[in-house]
Amino acid sequence: MGNKNKTISFRVNEDSFEKLREIAEERDISLSAVFREYVETLVAHDGQVDVVPEARVEDVEETDGFPPKVEVPKSFVREHERLELEADHLREQLDEYKQYVTYLHDKLDEEPNEDDIVRLEELDDHDEETDEPTFKLG
Repeated sequence: MGNKNKTISFRVNEDSFEKLREIAEERDISLSAVFREYVETLVAHDGQVDVVPEARVEDVEETDGFPPKVEVPKSFVREHERLELEADHLREQLDEYKQYVTYLHDKLDEEPNEDDIVRLEELDDHDEETDEPTFKLG
């Protein structure tokens, strides 16, 4: 196939544009090269890039990683694991019920025994044949 370059265009406000131009001039590269470098860094780090001023680069400690990390209580983790186990159990039950319904449908299709089938229409006709009086409320 080949590695073709694609063009990306977007708009920035005038102040941002001037700042980007200053960055390019300081580094003695073109404005396009600034964007290419940023995009390559973004892709190389799977979108996890934190842009900071150069003055702050030295201040960043090893513990200040990007993306930021959050401590979660053990009780939350345990509850999450419990809910995952319960969800797995419910999925297994659902699969078992689906298999049972499929089994019943297959069994019904294999042996269409008329004695096992009760038709509601026939029940209504059967009530009319009896001599018992019917009552209506209302």
